[in-house]
Amino acid sequence: MLSTAGIGRVVAAALKSSPHAELVAVGGRDAERARRYADDIQAAVSFGSYDELLACADIDAVYVPLPISMHTEWTIKALEAGKHVLCEKPFVLHAADAARCFDVAEAAGRLCIEGLMYRHHPQTQLVRKLVADGAIGRLAHVRAALTVSVPPGDIRRTAALGGGASLDLGCYCVSAIRMLAGHPERVHAARVLDRAEGAEGADLRLAATLEMADGVLAQFDVALDFPRRDELEVIGTEGKITVPDPWLCRRGYIELEREGSTRRLPADPDGVYGLTSAHDPDNTDAYRIEFEAASHAIAHGTPPAFGRADAVDQAAVLDAVRQAAALGRPVEPPASVAAHRPSLP
Repeated sequence: MLSTAGIGRVVAAALKSSPHAELVAVGGRDAERARRYADDIQAAVSFGSYDELLACADIDAVYVPLPISMHTEWTIKALEAGKHVLCEKPFVLHAADAARCFDVAEAAGRLCIEGLMYRHHPQTQLVRKLVADGAIGRLAHVRAALTVSVPPGDIRRTAALGGGASLDLGCYCVSAIRMLAGHPERVHAARVLDRAEGAEGADLRLAATLEMADGVLAQFDVALDFPRRDELEVIGTEGKITVPDPWLCRRGYIELEREGSTRRLPADPDGVYGLTSAHDPDNTDAYRIEFEAASHAIAHGTPPAFGRADAVDQAAVLDAVRQAAALGRPVEPPASVAAHRPSLP
């Protein structure tokens, strides 16, 4: 783990129940702090700098939960050091940065993976399958939301470190919209800036409408000063899917509404993924499954379910959202670099 960030504690807890991934070391900017952190999360080794960790030959892969503004630099350094990389979301600030990282990964013969953990969870795969199978008729609308409340000065509200609601939270909503409805053709957005951070503050709140192919519309809103909201609705011409906990995936079910009745569908009816009880407030299944998927790709030399094209397109759409909000007019994202709409892994 290349950082002593708070999210690392969640990841460390998730990995304790993983048979295929082991957290062996932590690198920080201060040796003593890194040692205390490693002790807290039960990692065997700590390093007083990121470079020291990357120089260790016994480490196969690096998880990067650094501030967003540092993702590109340290992803590239880790790849050049011969490590596979799982980088926490959002991967980069701009689409060109994503392309650079994957160029380095290909040259180094290593995997580079963007860490949007909810995508690997069986709950998400169930939603994708239902949409693909026509369970709600023709897809017509996707609505997503993610809001939290963090105080002024929090890293997520610091523009210089890549903070802002559109990146830190919007990455979830945009990825879900793209995964279900494809690449947007036009983006509209409006924002409220964080005046606590001055005139150049990050976006505190943002709302966007995305125009997709075939007349599909999508909307999302994000905020860093609202009560907690985790929402995803997928609406078709014949029904609706509601995902009560779309990003952390702790409920263990989704709801399918069709012909006036609503059915609650279990996320993992056959117990294949060994999901934790939905009543466990510390449920870390989404992170465990994400690391299992990354470990499988690394160990078997197989492409990850979401690779270069997805990461570049994701960053390009986030770029377009922020640009539309800043300009106050619609923006057309670059054409998708993916050859076709993402298929089920």
